[in-house]
Amino acid sequence: MALFQSGQYQQSAQYFQQALQKDPTNADAYYNLAAAYHQVGKINRSTTELDQAEVLYNKCLDYNQNHQECYRALAVLLVDKNQPDKAQRLLEGWYSLNPANPGAKVELARLREEFGDRQAAKDYLQQALVIDPYEPRALAALGRIQESEGNAAQALANYQRSLYRNQFQPELAARAATLRTAVNAAGQGTTQPTLR
Repeated sequence: MALFQSGQYQQSAQYFQQALQKDPTNADAYYNLAAAYHQVGKINRSTTELDQAEVLYNKCLDYNQNHQECYRALAVLLVDKNQPDKAQRLLEGWYSLNPANPGAKVELARLREEFGDRQAAKDYLQQALVIDPYEPRALAALGRIQESEGNAAQALANYQRSLYRNQFQPELAARAATLRTAVNAAGQGTTQPTLR
């Protein structure tokens, strides 16, 4: 993982291969190896590595049908390969397998937002929040959309709810602090009615 995080994807792949030799049913090892091939394929613009990554991501899902990071990465790969419809079907299939998991709805929202369908993204995020009203990724994503639409107060409320569930989101915490200052400044600039 240290090699992967430092951008040495081919070297990290060797270690992930060794992990698979020791445990050929380890979904995380398939995921990590797929991620390494995915990065190499993107850098080299190589369909061979991207195709290999797709095979490995699918192998990961064979061993863990609810591997959230793998679903997310495979959907990104399919979009990278100009197959957004296949990515949509993948995520819808994941939701069908596990409707109590809001993660699929969050990923479907991300996909729709990426293709400019903000309303569909919001609908998916609302569906995720019906499943889990404090799903941090759904709240953060919905807040980001609301902020971009000029609804700062509602965005801030959703950021705060997200941080309540998962306080280890430093970028979101910084964004919430900035937005809180702006919302407070806007609130102080309004005229209060005079009591008589």
